[in-house]
Parts: sequence; C-alpha cells; structure tokens
Amino acid sequence: MNETATLRARAEIDLAALRANVRALRARASGAQLMAVVKSDAYGHGAVPCARAALEAGATWLGTATPQEALALRAAGLGGRVMCWLWTPGGPWREAIEADIDVSVSGMWALDEVVAAATAAGVPARVQLKADTGLGRNGCQPADWPELVSAARAAEEAGTLRITGLWSHFACADEPGHPSIAAQLNVFRDMVAYAEKEGVRPEVRHIANSPATLTVPESHFDLVRTGIAMYGISPSPELGTPADFGLRPVMTLVASVALVKQVPQGHGISYGHHYTTAAETTLALVPVGYADGIPRHASGRGPVLVGGAVRRIAGRVAMDQFVVDLGGAALAAGAEAVLFGPGDRGEPSAEDWAVAADTIAYEIVTRIGGRVPRVHLDGETWRG
Repeated sequence: MNETATLRARAEIDLAALRANVRALRARASGAQLMAVVKSDAYGHGAVPCARAALEAGATWLGTATPQEALALRAAGLGGRVMCWLWTPGGPWREAIEADIDVSVSGMWALDEVVAAATAAGVPARVQLKADTGLGRNGCQPADWPELVSAARAAEEAGTLRITGLWSHFACADEPGHPSIAAQLNVFRDMVAYAEKEGVRPEVRHIANSPATLTVPESHFDLVRTGIAMYGISPSPELGTPADFGLRPVMTLVASVALVKQVPQGHGISYGHHYTTAAETTLALVPVGYADGIPRHASGRGPVLVGGAVRRIAGRVAMDQFVVDLGGAALAAGAEAVLFGPGDRGEPSAEDWAVAADTIAYEIVTRIGGRVPRVHLDGETWRG
C-alpha cells in the first residue's frame, strides 16, 4: 500500500473480490453462461482490469454499451465474445464486425447499416436481435418483430450476417414480485419462439440482468448479464444486502485529509454557510468534491469515516473539497478519510451514500471521476 500513500484520493479496486463475486453469480445462474458487463469503465472500476479478472473467474462474455467501449477491450488484447448494444446511425459498424464483436440490432435502420458494413468488410457480422418486451427503451416492438426477423434471416441466408442472439431487458426486476417481470418473460418467450419458428438458431437467449440473476431463476435462459452485482453492490436494497447474496463491494474510496484546524463557535462552513459550528471545534478538509464525483446532493448528509468515527459532511460539497466537523477530536493532516467501502473498518457503503444523495448506488460508484486514480489490488498487491 505504500505506493498509494501520497495520492490525494484513490479508488481501491479489489480484483479478488470481483472474481469471488463472479463465481458466486455463476453459481446462482447454474446452467447459464455469464456476461460480465463492463460498460462505463466497468461502472467506474476500470474496464480492462475488471474484464480480465471476470474472465479469469469464468465469465464467458463481456458486455459494453457503446461500440467504442467494446473496441477498447479488443485493443487491450481481450479475446472471447464481446457484445455492445447502444448504436447510433453512422456508428463504427465495420470496425466492430472486423473485431469480431457481437452487435445489437433493434430496428431496420441498424440492420441496413450492419448489412452494408459487413458487405464492405467481406466478413459476416455477428448480430443479436433485441426485443422490446416492455421496458420501452431500445429494442424492437412486437408489432415490428416479424419484419426485422424476416430481413435478418434473409441477410443470414445470403451469408452477410449470423444471428447469434435474441435478447431483451427487464424494467422492474429490482422490484420483487412486480407484475411486469412475468409479463415481460411471457413476451420474450413468444418473440423468441417466433424467431426460432422462422429459422433463427441463436447461440444465446438472454434477458436476466443483475437483479433477475439473483432472484428470477426462470429468466436465466442461456446467458445472464451481471453488471452492478459483479461489483459487489446489491441492485436493490429490497432484494437484500450484498452479503445476503454472497457478494463483496469491490471499490473503496479513500482521500487524504488536507488540513486540520480549530475554529470558533458560530463559524460558517463552505458556500452559503448552510452549516455553522455549534461550539469551538476542529475541522478536517477532505480534498475531493463534485468534480471527482462526490454528489453535491449529499451536502450536509454524506457519511465519512475519519478520525475513528463516521461523521457527516459539514455544509456544501464544493468542486474540489468538503469539510467534516471533528467535534474537537485530534487528527493530523494526511490521515485517511474513507468515504465508502465494504465495511470492514466500519466505513459507510456506497448504498449509504446513495441514501444521502437520494439516488442509487450504481450512480455513486459510476460517477467517481477521472481525477481519482483507480488502484487495482489483488489482496494487498497493487496491479498498476
């Protein structure tokens, strides 16, 4: 850990915990392959190291949102199956096809561009057809499904592409018992059955995200896509804590206290003076702020383990820093402030920060900015 001692702040990424989480999720999805979703720089954890660790633990697919994210994995030397699903017209279809990346198609415009790119490349595209079974975002509506399937099958017969997957995404799998879960499953089964009746022979059929992987076993089909759960965060507090599912949080966010000073009673703290000291006290300056991804909405509420106790942010979170009232406790500059982690030292969790900021833990870890170095650890070994 000496290598990290001089850093203003760091996000420690426990790759051993990530591998253990992948193994735990694979056990829950027995019989199905596992896709490790590493979009948005692996939810802020570092895409390439996390992807490698997930593959080492038995993941057989990697998933990204954008084609640029998928191409970056290939550029880093990662092989195996990689899928990306968020496309806009004029995207790098040919580059993705030539890199042997599975591309998702939700409508005719995208299929037309895939066919053109595959023809130009002289390489069949690997295409997964996405069905909108009720989420109402990306995906093909049931009414348009026959046209898309027919056109994709014609391109497959012509040797331009291979339909490798049929897939969809849940709207409310993080709400146990929500009626949309069963409804979407029924629609998905019908849309898959139609495509297979028309001659589609997919390698994988998949709809299960993290919460469905944990709680809806009938949704596992051939492949589950695990995102936030892989990083040791529960997709919903209503479903259970990470420990309830045998998962461990992977990211620990730490900063070095920049200044400790005494101030008198009635002293205003940070912009707007929304906090004033109730008595003479000691303040600690923590040198991270909303430019680093610390939510301004957590002003006055965000929890931090510092000086041996969990304390709340005093006043507003600024761009680069915030203040903690130590209540007269002694502390030296350079002491650690732990914003969140797995809880081994009594520190808050990402979920605690989500509550403080009226958001979800997904956003807390994903928003940690590029100014905060990711330090990838295996036990106590730094993999820089």
